[in-house]
Amino acid sequence: MYAEERQQAMARAVAARGRMSVAELATEYDVTTETVRRDLSALEVMGLLRRVHGGAVPASALTSLEHGLAVRDTAQVDEKDAIARRALALLPPAGGSIVLDAGSTTVRLAECIPRDRRLIVFTHSVPVAARLVANPAVELHLLPGIVRPTTQAAVGPETVAALAPVRVDVAFLGANGITLEHGFSTPDVNEAATKRAIVAAGRQVVVLADATKIGVEATVQFAGLSAVDVLVTDPGIAGRQRKELVAAGLEVVTP
Repeated sequence: MYAEERQQAMARAVAARGRMSVAELATEYDVTTETVRRDLSALEVMGLLRRVHGGAVPASALTSLEHGLAVRDTAQVDEKDAIARRALALLPPAGGSIVLDAGSTTVRLAECIPRDRRLIVFTHSVPVAARLVANPAVELHLLPGIVRPTTQAAVGPETVAALAPVRVDVAFLGANGITLEHGFSTPDVNEAATKRAIVAAGRQVVVLADATKIGVEATVQFAGLSAVDVLVTDPGIAGRQRKELVAAGLEVVTP
C-alpha cells in the first residue's frame, strides 16, 4: 500500500470509529508507530483529522469553540430536560448540600429542585442563582468572581478560593467534552479551574451532559474519569461509548 492510500484509509477509519490510537493504527496497517505519527501529522495538515494524545479523532470532534449560554440553551432541549429530571434522584436528602456548576443543563436541574426539600446550594452561575433565589427551601450561596458573558458564571481566583473550604454532599457539573483519554473538558482555562474546585468540593461528583458531548475533546481537562462518580446523559449515547466509560469505572445513567 502506498503512503497516500494508507493515509486515506487511516482517515476513513478514524472517521468511522470516532477515535483510534497510534498503536491500533500501527497494527492495522502493519507499520511502525513513527510512520503512523507522520501520517497523522500529514492528515491533520490536510484537515482530515485532529491529532490528540496517543492517537487521532475526526476533524469535527476536537473543538475549542465555546457557544454562549443562549445558544446552548436551544440545543438538545428535550434531552437536557430529561437529564435534569433524572438527576433529581441524586439530590441529597433534606438538609443536604450541593454545588451547581454553570451550564444549560444545570440550569434545568435548578428549575426542577423541589420547593419542599431544604437544601444548601452553592453556585457561581447567575442563571442558576436566578432560578433558586425564589425557592423557599433553598439556602443560596452565590460565589464571588468575575462573570464571563459567555457562560454568565463567576470565575477566577476569587471563585476558586471561595470554593476551597467548601465540602458538599453532591457536586453537579456540566462539560463540553468527554473522552476516555482526556476525561471531562471545557474550552476556557478559568472555567476549568472553577470546575476543578467544584469537583474537589463534592463528596459525590455528578456530571450532566447530553450524548453529543461524548467523544468530544475541548481544550482544557478539568477532571479525569476517575474523579467523577456518575455521568447522567441521554439514551443517545452509543453502546460502545457506554461500555467503555463503565469499564473505566464511571457509572452511566440515562432517563
